[in-house]
Amino acid sequence: MVIDPLKISEPIAGFNGGMMVKPDFTVIEARTLPADTARRVISIIRDHKADPWVYNGNDWIVSKLDAPHVAREQWTVKFPPVVGNVEEKLDQVVKITGVSDDLDLMKRLEHDLQQALGDTASAALSQPYYVDVTNRDANKGGVVMTLERLLGIPASQMVTLGDQPNDVLMFRKSGMSIAMGQASPEVQKQATHVSTSCEEEGFASGIEKFVLGDA
Repeated sequence: MVIDPLKISEPIAGFNGGMMVKPDFTVIEARTLPADTARRVISIIRDHKADPWVYNGNDWIVSKLDAPHVAREQWTVKFPPVVGNVEEKLDQVVKITGVSDDLDLMKRLEHDLQQALGDTASAALSQPYYVDVTNRDANKGGVVMTLERLLGIPASQMVTLGDQPNDVLMFRKSGMSIAMGQASPEVQKQATHVSTSCEEEGFASGIEKFVLGDA
């Protein structure tokens, strides 16, 4: 929904850097989870009574269409999920998301996944109700470094904007970072600057003030 309006011509990162694509969705490179790791992640998510979503290639696979946040996510990404057995296709998994509205449970799930996976995969909250698991080299900090390599632009000359804990990794890699106003105090402290919230055009305000302006 943004590629054409913004006339994007450069590589686009999907799934926290699990896949880099051209604007026509031709895959440049993909970092996937091994099938045995994917099964282990799904098992841990289910043990915590959360709902697992699997992103296999371009397919978003869910167990139930009426599960928490499926409808909202479909509205956000503008395409429907595939309803089926999430463990059936684990050959090209770029991301697994654990979902629950129990926010304390999600913090425990993030911690337990990190403890269980160690440095074999990356696990981080992308929303209070989402924990994303990706290849260990697929994270937003890795996206900055991949773009540096693909575009030949030093990371020190890049600007990143975000509002979630998993955005901090890209804040640390880029020369300038802007936290959105709705970000938690902990996330805001990690950024070079803080803009207004998304309800107050925080992205545009951040670009105008800190990139194009005199701040």
